[in-house]
Amino acid sequence: MTELSTLSNFSVPDEFYERLIDAHRDLTTEQSHAMNAALVLLLSNHIGKLDIVSDAFQKARATIEQTD
Repeated sequence: MTELSTLSNFSVPDEFYERLIDAHRDLTTEQSHAMNAALVLLLSNHIGKLDIVSDAFQKARATIEQTD
């Protein structure tokens, strides 16, 4: 079983965040949510390992639940 990597794999992490922000620029909230959902599906399909994707879902949800 391969584990989910939570360390940055980007040589220039700020460039990733800049591109993410640019991808959402000028979208409505609803469009932004729809784009995020499409992005999750595309990247999950690219990963193609259900155990890794499930681990990512769990870790992402935990970050939200910690802020409540």
